[in-house]
Amino acid sequence: MQAYRFETRISKKGVIQLPFNQQLIDREVEIIILPKQDLKANRNASVDFVNKWAGFLSNINIEDSKFQYLKEKYK
Repeated sequence: MQAYRFETRISKKGVIQLPFNQQLIDREVEIIILPKQDLKANRNASVDFVNKWAGFLSNINIEDSKFQYLKEKYK
């Protein structure tokens, strides 16, 4: 069974228009309607990202952090 995917809009009168497809003429079909989710762009996404990850790769002394971790672990 071959599946076809069309993206369209239902009119205010409830009409759905599909593109012409010769293989579907005079055949029974099953239609499943999946409403699209409204994706609203977050205008501050880049600022939020920078604020969240700022300092993540900062130049800190990793050896001191390792030493403190191991010191606490094997206390």
